[in-house]
Amino acid sequence: MASTLPPEFADLERFADWAVPTERARYAKRISSSMGELQAFYDAAFSRIDDALAYLDQFSVEDSPDDAKHLLWLYCGLMTASFPVEVWRQPRVPDSGASSFDAIVEPAV
Repeated sequence: MASTLPPEFADLERFADWAVPTERARYAKRISSSMGELQAFYDAAFSRIDDALAYLDQFSVEDSPDDAKHLLWLYCGLMTASFPVEVWRQPRVPDSGASSFDAIVEPAV
C-alpha cells in the first residue's frame, strides 16, 4: 500500500483511514469506531500534534501537496475523535438518540 502521509509521519500511517476530506465522512468514521480504536488513534495522533502543526505551517492550504492535505485531514479527524475520548467516553453524543448534523460547506483544500 502506498503511503498517504508525509514520510515524517509514517508512524501514523496505520490511521490513514481517518484522513478523509469531509466532516460527514469523519463523523461516520467516529460513529463506526469502537472506543478502543478511537483511543488508539487519539493517543498516537495527539502525541504528534506539535510536529504536525510545524510541518503543515510550511504550506498554504491551497498549495499543500497531497500528503500534507492527508495529514491535515487526519488531524481534522483527531478533532472529531477528541470529544468521545476526552468527554463522553462513547462514540455518539450522549442522550442524543439518532440525531446528526451536516456541514453545508466544507473548507476547500
